[in-house]
Amino acid sequence: MNEGLLPKIRLFAAQQQLELIETLGSGKDGIVLSAKHKMKPIAVAVKAFRWQEAYAREKVVYERLKGLSVTKIVGFNVPEMLWSDDALQIIETTIVERPFVLDFAGSHLDTRPDFSEEIWANWEAERREQFEDRWPKVQEILDAFEEMGIYLLDVSPGNIGFVD
Repeated sequence: MNEGLLPKIRLFAAQQQLELIETLGSGKDGIVLSAKHKMKPIAVAVKAFRWQEAYAREKVVYERLKGLSVTKIVGFNVPEMLWSDDALQIIETTIVERPFVLDFAGSHLDTRPDFSEEIWANWEAERREQFEDRWPKVQEILDAFEEMGIYLLDVSPGNIGFVD
């Protein structure tokens, strides 16, 4: 599904003098590869988006986090945006270790999405089931993001990674 994004990532890598290494993840919004700079020994993540809206949402969240100098949320690492390309819809970020919070493509800024109480209750019930006894910490993370006006919706164990 996301293989069609590989030519965009290759073009971005060539422009930024990056050597692509491996796929870190793939999902409904796009694909993420690790890469390293040819001139510097730094590894980065490169995410190509399928849709403009998802790209724009993730980019504004990273811009907000950068403006607030946020690299950690309640002890969880948050990647920093290093570069973005609006034409290719690609974001380059730092790679962070667990514990981490990733993937802001489904986020909303400044206003909580206007879903019915039933939808919110179902959303929370699904997340509680996914995270089990870790749910209170996840709720603390979500609250900290909301204090910055960032409402995370794509919340899963793949995006909020604990140290196991």
